[in-house]
Amino acid sequence: MPSARRWSPAVAALSVLCLALSPLAQAASCATQSPAHRVALIELYTSEGCSSCPPADKWLGELSQGFSAEQLVALALHVDYWDYIGWQDPFAQPAFAERQRWLTRLARSTTVYTPEVFTSMKELRKWHSPAQFTERIEKINRLPAAADIALRMQPAADGAVDLEARFTLRGGTAAGRAPEGIVIIYENQLRSDIRAGENRGVKLRHDRVVRFWSSALPLNKADGTALWRQTVNIPANWQRNELGVAAFVQDAQAGEVLQAIAMPGCLQPAAATAS
Repeated sequence: MPSARRWSPAVAALSVLCLALSPLAQAASCATQSPAHRVALIELYTSEGCSSCPPADKWLGELSQGFSAEQLVALALHVDYWDYIGWQDPFAQPAFAERQRWLTRLARSTTVYTPEVFTSMKELRKWHSPAQFTERIEKINRLPAAADIALRMQPAADGAVDLEARFTLRGGTAAGRAPEGIVIIYENQLRSDIRAGENRGVKLRHDRVVRFWSSALPLNKADGTALWRQTVNIPANWQRNELGVAAFVQDAQAGEVLQAIAMPGCLQPAAATAS
């Protein structure tokens, strides 16, 4: 499979001069383009308050050892509905529980639980079976991409980051579909000492934890394209050198991921301030 494009430091420096001519092809920091085949989107719904979740968190963090970025994009979405049992998950967002419930309804199911895994918006209950998981990923990878994504990341002023994603539906018109583009920032190497709840006394490590999830951007019905640009402020407690960026196109009506993409971030650690 073709490898994703990354810009070297020399090319990145030169591209600053050319940014006005072609902002996506000549990225100042880093950029990538989705491949011709379809990349699988893995969504793990998890919680620090769930005693059966740590093995799933570990599994997700190790996926990069067996699969490339051109095979799958792995994301951990922490939900908040276990917070009531005594431990408030610092990475949980109510919107992630809402998405999990939405995916469950698409699957015509009524059961929401953790850990739960979706591959390209389809539930995979036997994700812990290497054979069945690999079979699902390879099946998705054999499909041609139904959309193209070009993703760019560039440091901005005051420690923020400029993100840009161009979404293009293959075949042009979006008639009969409901394609939407979404952009994500995730963080690796997160650690927690759990002091209450089902995992009390356990030290947890998390990777691919979603920290920022954009609003869905509908693709133009006439030509199937959309451009997403935003300057995102990076909180001081985020590890800048452990951040990555992902994007995907979903068909909200069909419950299908048309393409996904991810790349490591290009940010250096924040400079220490003098005391």
